[in-house]
Amino acid sequence: MSKVYFKRVENKDIQALSDAALMLLKTLVAEDGHSFTGTVPLKVHFGEKGNNTYVPSACYDGVIGYLKEQGVDSAFIETNVLYRGARTTAESHLEIAKEHGFTQLPVIIADGEMGEAFDEIEINKEFFKTCKIGKAFGDYDQFVVMSHFKGHGAAGFGGAMKQLAMGFAARGGKMAQHAGINPVVKEPKCIACGLCFKKCDVNAIEMREKAYIHQDKCVGCAGCIAVCPVGAIVSDWSGKNFKEKIAEYAYAAQKDKDNVYISYLINVTPECDCMGQNMHTVAEDIGVFVSKDPVAIDTACIDILQKESDETLFDDGRASIVHAVKIGLGSDQYELIEL
Repeated sequence: MSKVYFKRVENKDIQALSDAALMLLKTLVAEDGHSFTGTVPLKVHFGEKGNNTYVPSACYDGVIGYLKEQGVDSAFIETNVLYRGARTTAESHLEIAKEHGFTQLPVIIADGEMGEAFDEIEINKEFFKTCKIGKAFGDYDQFVVMSHFKGHGAAGFGGAMKQLAMGFAARGGKMAQHAGINPVVKEPKCIACGLCFKKCDVNAIEMREKAYIHQDKCVGCAGCIAVCPVGAIVSDWSGKNFKEKIAEYAYAAQKDKDNVYISYLINVTPECDCMGQNMHTVAEDIGVFVSKDPVAIDTACIDILQKESDETLFDDGRASIVHAVKIGLGSDQYELIEL
């Protein structure tokens, strides 16, 4: 049975949220004997441009200060997104990070300028044999995975597992989870500029009257999506078993890592922080959770959220928990320790 430490914070007090994360982290270190060595990046989500319900950067100050006191170097680490937006390329991603106040630490975009840099991590599970994980994650043995627990239209909810799965995946890995493997061309929008043709490293794109993608050659890196100036190359979002695929990518992301997971059950919106818009909340703020087990911390978050708000809220997301337990990612049995 995994331990999940919990501190209630209900009033949107940023300092209280930072202090709670620090208190819980210190407790985990003391009780479980966890230690940090080398450089330990913080995996975060900067929030899409226009979104105002992501976890504010100041909520991480207590953890950042603690690592500094321990003589541990750190950085914020993220990957580029699959869709077209303010976080599609490393250059624009760094700009939005600064705009949203993530200036306490250096920022690492783990999958390169356009999501092209990744390592293939072998897992040999039901849906994936290997997973495309942002290359820079291979440089570190430990991470503090900072997650915002909220809803998600396709996943049911987004928490620690989704922060691992989508957050650690390079653009091609995100595509593999969402849609199978390959992008498609919307011919009416294509202006035949040839940028996608020049970008493709595996000669999967042919310039006819419009761009044409040879699906048998495409490796799903999604670099063509990033460079298309008119958004004519898109993902097919109709992929099956998305929730189970999240669990398997989360498994790949944490494989051989010694992580700590910190989740903020605040600003509970129906959609994720990738939505570039203001969203209404669907539940009251509850607090901060810390664990060594990403499955246990997600299970604790949804259990308490449903108990205190709506017993059906985000319930379809439990499919990812079931598959995560099945493949050995973690446990859905936990001891909740409230401080």
